[in-house]
Amino acid sequence: MSTETIASSDSRVCRWWMIHTFDNPVRRLFHKPEVILRGIVHSGDRCLDLGCGYGYFSVPMAGIAGPEGSVTAADLQPEMLAGVKRRAEKYGVSHLITLHRVEPAGLNLKETFDIALAFWMIHEVPDPRATLGQIAAALKPGGGRFLLVEPKGHVTRSEFARTVDIAKTVGFTSIAEPRVAFSRAVLFRRE
Repeated sequence: MSTETIASSDSRVCRWWMIHTFDNPVRRLFHKPEVILRGIVHSGDRCLDLGCGYGYFSVPMAGIAGPEGSVTAADLQPEMLAGVKRRAEKYGVSHLITLHRVEPAGLNLKETFDIALAFWMIHEVPDPRATLGQIAAALKPGGGRFLLVEPKGHVTRSEFARTVDIAKTVGFTSIAEPRVAFSRAVLFRRE
C-alpha cells in the first residue's frame, strides 16, 4: 500500500482547529447521531469511527453499543483524539472508547469490528480504494456493516457513485441508502 493512503499534509484533511465550524450545538439540528445510527449500531457492537474528529459520533455510538460493546475512535490528528478523550470523559463513556491514531501509510487496525462509520471523510483520503479495502478487512466477514456518508457540498453525485463502485470492488454490498441531511449515504455489508 502506498504511503499516501491517508496523508497528513494533504489539504483535503479537515484540520483540528477547524472542527468547531461544524462540530457545534447547531449541528444537532440536522445531524442527530442517535437518529442516524438507529438500527445500524446495536447493543454489544464493536464499532469503528473513522475520521472521528472530536467524537461527535463516537460518544453516541458508545452509548448505543453499551457496556458489552466498544468504540475505536480513529483519526490522523492527535488533537482530534484529545478532543474525543475530553468529550468521552465528560459524558462518562471513556471506558468504552479506545483512541487509535491512524498513520499516513494506512489505518493500521488490528481488531475486527461489527460496524464502521466514515462520516464526511472518505473524500479526504488520496487513495479511496486502499482505504476502503482496509475498512473491509477490519470488518467481520459475512455481516460487518459500513456506513459511508459524504457531504453533498464537497462530493458530487458522480464522485459518490464512483466511491460506491470502489466499495463494491473491495467486498461490500450496498444494503440501504439512509437519508442524512446535506449528505449522500450508503449502508454496506461486508461479504
